Amino acid sequence: MASRPAYFEGLLRFLRRKGRSQEDAEDLIQEAMLRLHVYGRNVTVGNKEAFLRHAVKNLSIDQHRRDRLDLRQEVPIEELNARSPLIAPQSTPEDTLEAEQRLGSIRAVLDAVSPRTREIYFAHRAGYSYAEIADSLNISHITIKRHIARALLTIMEHGETEEDGTPNRATE
Repeated sequence: MASRPAYFEGLLRFLRRKGRSQEDAEDLIQEAMLRLHVYGRNVTVGNKEAFLRHAVKNLSIDQHRRDRLDLRQEVPIEELNARSPLIAPQSTPEDTLEAEQRLGSIRAVLDAVSPRTREIYFAHRAGYSYAEIADSLNISHITIKRHIARALLTIMEHGETEEDGTPNRATE
Protein backbone atom coordinates (compact mmCIF):
# COMPACT_ATOMS: atom_id res chain seq x y z
CA MET A 1 0.00 0.00 0.00
CA ALA A 2 1.37 3.41 -0.97
CA SER A 3 2.18 5.81 1.83
CA ARG A 4 -0.39 8.46 2.60
CA PRO A 5 0.49 12.15 2.63
CA ALA A 6 0.86 13.74 6.06
CA TYR A 7 -2.37 15.71 5.65
CA PHE A 8 -4.47 12.66 4.69
CA GLU A 9 -5.70 12.12 8.27
CA GLY A 10 -6.70 15.78 8.51
CA LEU A 11 -8.77 15.50 5.34
CA LEU A 12 -10.28 12.28 6.62
CA ARG A 13 -11.30 13.95 9.91
CA PHE A 14 -12.69 16.92 7.97
CA LEU A 15 -14.94 14.68 5.89
CA ARG A 16 -15.97 12.55 8.87
CA ARG A 17 -17.09 15.71 10.67
CA LYS A 18 -19.18 16.51 7.61
CA GLY A 19 -21.02 13.21 8.08
CA ARG A 20 -19.23 11.04 5.56
CA SER A 21 -18.55 7.39 6.30
CA GLN A 22 -14.95 6.18 6.49
CA GLU A 23 -15.22 4.55 3.07
CA ASP A 24 -16.90 7.52 1.40
CA ALA A 25 -14.33 9.88 2.89
CA GLU A 26 -11.43 7.76 1.62
CA ASP A 27 -13.04 7.57 -1.83
CA LEU A 28 -13.48 11.35 -1.94
CA ILE A 29 -9.87 11.90 -0.90
CA GLN A 30 -8.69 9.44 -3.54
CA GLU A 31 -10.74 11.27 -6.18
CA ALA A 32 -9.28 14.60 -5.04
CA MET A 33 -5.75 13.17 -5.21
CA LEU A 34 -6.42 11.98 -8.74
CA ARG A 35 -7.60 15.46 -9.68
CA LEU A 36 -4.47 16.94 -8.09
CA HIS A 37 -2.32 14.54 -10.12
CA VAL A 38 -4.08 15.38 -13.40
CA TYR A 39 -4.10 19.12 -12.68
CA GLY A 40 -0.46 19.00 -11.57
CA ARG A 41 0.69 17.73 -14.96
CA ASN A 42 0.15 21.14 -16.56
CA VAL A 43 0.35 23.53 -13.61
CA THR A 44 2.58 23.65 -10.57
CA VAL A 45 0.46 23.38 -7.43
CA GLY A 46 1.97 25.49 -4.65
CA ASN A 47 -0.09 24.21 -1.74
CA LYS A 48 -1.19 20.64 -2.31
CA GLU A 49 -2.97 20.39 1.04
CA ALA A 50 -5.14 23.44 0.32
CA PHE A 51 -5.90 22.12 -3.16
CA LEU A 52 -6.96 18.75 -1.75
CA ARG A 53 -9.02 20.30 1.05
CA HIS A 54 -10.88 22.48 -1.43
CA ALA A 55 -11.36 19.55 -3.81
CA VAL A 56 -12.72 17.16 -1.15
CA LYS A 57 -15.08 19.85 0.10
CA ASN A 58 -16.46 20.40 -3.41
CA LEU A 59 -16.61 16.66 -4.14
CA SER A 60 -18.50 16.12 -0.89
CA ILE A 61 -21.01 18.82 -1.80
CA ASP A 62 -21.46 17.33 -5.28
CA GLN A 63 -22.02 13.85 -3.84
CA HIS A 64 -24.55 15.23 -1.35
CA ARG A 65 -26.46 16.93 -4.16
CA ARG A 66 -26.49 13.74 -6.24
CA ASP A 67 -27.80 11.80 -3.25
CA ARG A 68 -30.66 14.27 -2.82
CA LEU A 69 -32.08 14.09 -6.35
CA ASP A 70 -35.35 12.70 -4.99
CA LEU A 71 -35.99 16.01 -3.21
CA ARG A 72 -36.45 17.75 -6.54
CA GLN A 73 -39.48 15.67 -7.46
CA GLU A 74 -42.77 17.42 -7.82
CA VAL A 75 -45.21 16.60 -5.06
CA PRO A 76 -48.91 17.41 -5.42
CA ILE A 77 -50.07 20.13 -3.02
CA GLU A 78 -52.79 17.84 -1.70
CA GLU A 79 -50.20 15.30 -0.58
CA LEU A 80 -48.16 17.98 1.18
CA ASN A 81 -51.27 19.35 2.85
CA ALA A 82 -52.21 15.87 4.06
CA ARG A 83 -48.79 15.41 5.71
CA SER A 84 -48.55 18.87 7.20
CA PRO A 85 -51.44 21.31 6.74
CA LEU A 86 -50.35 24.50 5.02
CA ILE A 87 -53.04 26.46 6.79
CA ALA A 88 -53.43 25.89 10.48
CA PRO A 89 -56.91 24.86 11.53
CA GLN A 90 -58.77 27.74 13.09
CA SER A 91 -58.87 27.82 16.83
CA THR A 92 -62.21 27.47 18.52
CA PRO A 93 -63.63 30.24 20.69
CA GLU A 94 -62.82 28.07 23.71
CA ASP A 95 -59.16 27.88 22.67
CA THR A 96 -59.03 31.65 22.24
CA LEU A 97 -60.66 32.24 25.62
CA GLU A 98 -58.31 29.77 27.33
CA ALA A 99 -55.27 31.46 25.76
CA GLU A 100 -56.49 34.89 26.87
CA GLN A 101 -57.04 33.60 30.39
CA ARG A 102 -53.55 32.09 30.51
CA LEU A 103 -52.08 35.36 29.27
CA GLY A 104 -54.07 37.27 31.90
CA SER A 105 -52.82 34.96 34.63
CA ILE A 106 -49.21 35.35 33.44
CA ARG A 107 -49.63 39.12 33.47
CA ALA A 108 -50.97 38.93 37.00
CA VAL A 109 -48.03 36.77 38.08
CA LEU A 110 -45.56 39.13 36.43
CA ASP A 111 -46.95 42.04 38.43
CA ALA A 112 -44.59 40.76 41.13
CA VAL A 113 -41.52 41.50 39.00
CA SER A 114 -40.17 44.83 37.79
CA PRO A 115 -41.89 46.56 34.87
CA ARG A 116 -38.63 46.24 32.89
CA THR A 117 -38.60 42.45 33.37
CA ARG A 118 -42.26 42.25 32.35
CA GLU A 119 -41.59 44.42 29.26
CA ILE A 120 -38.61 42.30 28.20
CA TYR A 121 -40.47 39.02 28.78
CA PHE A 122 -43.47 40.05 26.68
CA ALA A 123 -41.24 41.48 23.94
CA HIS A 124 -39.46 38.13 23.74
CA ARG A 125 -42.78 36.24 23.70
CA ALA A 126 -43.93 38.56 20.88
CA GLY A 127 -41.10 37.22 18.75
CA TYR A 128 -38.30 39.70 19.23
CA SER A 129 -34.81 38.24 19.55
CA TYR A 130 -32.49 38.92 22.47
CA ALA A 131 -30.36 41.10 20.17
CA GLU A 132 -33.33 43.19 19.03
CA ILE A 133 -34.54 43.75 22.57
CA ALA A 134 -31.03 44.58 23.79
CA ASP A 135 -30.53 47.09 20.98
CA SER A 136 -33.85 48.82 21.55
CA LEU A 137 -33.33 49.10 25.34
CA ASN A 138 -29.56 49.78 25.13
CA ILE A 139 -28.65 46.95 27.48
CA SER A 140 -26.49 43.83 27.09
CA HIS A 141 -27.63 40.41 25.91
CA ILE A 142 -26.83 38.83 29.27
CA THR A 143 -29.12 41.34 30.97
CA ILE A 144 -31.92 40.31 28.62
CA LYS A 145 -31.30 36.66 29.49
CA ARG A 146 -31.39 37.46 33.21
CA HIS A 147 -34.69 39.36 32.95
CA ILE A 148 -36.29 36.54 30.99
CA ALA A 149 -34.95 33.95 33.43
CA ARG A 150 -36.32 35.98 36.35
CA ALA A 151 -39.74 36.17 34.67
CA LEU A 152 -39.77 32.45 33.91
CA LEU A 153 -38.72 31.61 37.46
CA THR A 154 -41.56 33.74 38.82
CA ILE A 155 -44.05 32.03 36.48
CA MET A 156 -42.77 28.57 37.45
CA GLU A 157 -42.89 29.37 41.17
CA HIS A 158 -46.47 30.56 40.82
CA GLY A 159 -47.38 27.41 38.88
CA GLU A 160 -46.36 25.28 41.86
CA THR A 161 -49.16 26.62 44.10
CA GLU A 162 -52.82 27.32 43.58
CA GLU A 163 -54.24 30.78 44.26
CA ASP A 164 -55.16 29.74 47.82
CA GLY A 165 -51.55 28.63 48.52
CA THR A 166 -52.17 24.87 48.34
CA PRO A 167 -49.86 22.72 46.16
CA ASN A 168 -50.85 22.47 42.52
CA ARG A 169 -51.63 18.83 41.73
CA ALA A 170 -50.50 19.26 38.09
CA THR A 171 -46.89 19.94 39.11
CA GLU A 172 -46.59 17.07 41.63
